[in-house]
Amino acid sequence: MNYLLPLKTSLISCILFTFFSCSQPEKPVTDELENEIITGRMVQATGKKPMLLLSDRPPNLETPLKYFLLDFTPNDVFFVRWHLSNIPLKIDTSTFRLLINGNVKTELSLSLNDLKTKFKPYTINALLVCAGNARSCFKPRVGGAQWVNGAMGNAKWTGVKLKDILAMAEAKSNSKYVAFGGMDSPPLPTIPDFVKSLDVNHVTDGEVMIAYEMNDEPIPLLNGYPLKLVVPGWYATYWMKMLDEIKVYADTFNGYWMDKAYLVPKGVQNGNEKTDSLAKEMTPISKISVRAIFVSPVPDCILTPEKMHEIQGLAFDGGDGIAKVEISSDNGKTWKSTKLDPSLGNYSWRRWRFDFKPTTGKYKFFVKATNSKGDTQPWHQWNRSGYMRNAIESLELECKIYDKRKNKGNTFLATEPTVDINEVTVDLPNAVGIEAIKSNCNACHSLTYLEMQPDLSEKSWEKIVQKMIVNFGAPIRDTVAVAEIMNYLNAVKGKK
Repeated sequence: MNYLLPLKTSLISCILFTFFSCSQPEKPVTDELENEIITGRMVQATGKKPMLLLSDRPPNLETPLKYFLLDFTPNDVFFVRWHLSNIPLKIDTSTFRLLINGNVKTELSLSLNDLKTKFKPYTINALLVCAGNARSCFKPRVGGAQWVNGAMGNAKWTGVKLKDILAMAEAKSNSKYVAFGGMDSPPLPTIPDFVKSLDVNHVTDGEVMIAYEMNDEPIPLLNGYPLKLVVPGWYATYWMKMLDEIKVYADTFNGYWMDKAYLVPKGVQNGNEKTDSLAKEMTPISKISVRAIFVSPVPDCILTPEKMHEIQGLAFDGGDGIAKVEISSDNGKTWKSTKLDPSLGNYSWRRWRFDFKPTTGKYKFFVKATNSKGDTQPWHQWNRSGYMRNAIESLELECKIYDKRKNKGNTFLATEPTVDINEVTVDLPNAVGIEAIKSNCNACHSLTYLEMQPDLSEKSWEKIVQKMIVNFGAPIRDTVAVAEIMNYLNAVKGKK
């Protein structure tokens, strides 16, 4: 499927004057990607402005950081995340129907017009955050989509409260769970369909809704047009795109994407666990962890000495509301309060600002948020899946006198020739097993997904390959192919 349009590709360098760190361990020592050039391809998808490419099949696109200077993320740069690669390229709204069935007295088949005319409209401001946002910042690194901070976006959602729809369908009093399905489908019959579920008490709380508008416009196709389930305060895995079926259950819903995927350690705040003692009890991910990030200054800017500068960023949580954001310039020994912008709603992010007047030299700032319940951020957070990142972030700045004569010709952004994304080939290193990789791994996703993976241990790659075979039915037909794939991954993407 061709989702993307041609655009110039870019290498993004963030290593000269401004550094954005990923994580801090128990004690605040350097833990950023030191001297590592972060690379990424800028592509343009249908209905989108240039965005960072993670994978083209299925389409996964990251929002460039500069758009986080806006309180609401524009639809045309709102991040894109899909699990399954068979996605409708066009929706006929004249025939589209949302089905409500299962443990109800009256099954419904609602058109888009029905939703807009037969129910009271409801609007809420809410942040959508991918569970794996900032996965690339985890130390040790873990496999999966290597997002930085751009797998999130804040929007105004308009639609219908889910409880109103279930009331029309007359959900039976013994109902326990409600499951949600979309119009995307697996590329192989062995891959589980993407279906999520929520407790019936949650979906009838008056805040969970079905949206048909995003920022006062129809939802973009790549973000789930024509209908999107909105679950304020919870991670994006529950926000079903292209929603076309709601099924009510009198018992617990069981499905791969609830029972085996998107799991975090049970009863542990922030989903935290240790690499040498992984949690034994796991539970489905749910509420967004409290977190603050830096947004500005942006990479490659130069600060002028003896001039007032503003550092700003965003803070958010799962709906309790941000109470304060603090910043430190002495490795966390002391913390100063930042100024918070007016709240856009407890389910939105909240902007924070801090003014400082630097002299010539280098600076390192840390930021942490605290919500109304008193929940705050740890120095270090990690789990095997790269979920719920909320470790304290740091920002390094250098303030210096900028001499245009001396710095003339400096280049912070290297640009490659224009490439048609539909003709892009992934230049994987040639090694034993490359043909097995191409013939087997390309069935469910394009090789751009493999290209972005970090270097992992042999044990980690073995778990990933087995998951693809056992859980997704990857068409790897014999043990020889498995061995070749493992040899290739260890040689090219193995821990050096």
